[in-house]
Amino acid sequence: MATLLESLTVPAPTFPKPKPKPTTTTPLSALASPVHRRSLRLPNVKGLKLSVNSSTLNRSPGSFLTLTSSRLSRGARIVCEAQETAVEVAAVTDATWKSVVLESESPVLVEFWAPWCGPCRMIHPVIDELAAQYTGKLKCYKVNTDDCPSIATQYGVRSIPTVIIFKNGEKKEAIIGAVPKTTLTTSIEKFL
Repeated sequence: MATLLESLTVPAPTFPKPKPKPTTTTPLSALASPVHRRSLRLPNVKGLKLSVNSSTLNRSPGSFLTLTSSRLSRGARIVCEAQETAVEVAAVTDATWKSVVLESESPVLVEFWAPWCGPCRMIHPVIDELAAQYTGKLKCYKVNTDDCPSIATQYGVRSIPTVIIFKNGEKKEAIIGAVPKTTLTTSIEKFL
């Protein structure tokens, strides 16, 4: 569902290692001190996902960058992902039913569902896909039967999920149960 837009490889910064000047009194351990780790702060941006390729993981001192309390190895990637154009399937209530569904000039698909219904949760992504697929040709809405039982009763909805297709304010077809996308597509195509 998400589309990879761009990958950016952030190399570890290289800092010159401070070397103490050898003197006759400098202990040998001071000359072999470990490299000091430095932090690189990047702006906190939403939509970025960090991914570390384990094959490039290098655990040598100084090879890690600190990025908002996590560590990236040299060769780690910051991946920018964006959702495809999300189409939110709007909820319909008793107050909006007439204006949104019955007075619509285009065909309308209405999903009758309830939050406790398992098959309803299975069909939600299918309805979301159909809403995106038929943008501009078909309007998609959902009715929570627990919140609006009068609408469900008016159209004879006795089992959920039920998907009803309306055209010119009239009920044209009802599909009961969590059916495959192809079944819904076939029904929709009849009324476009």
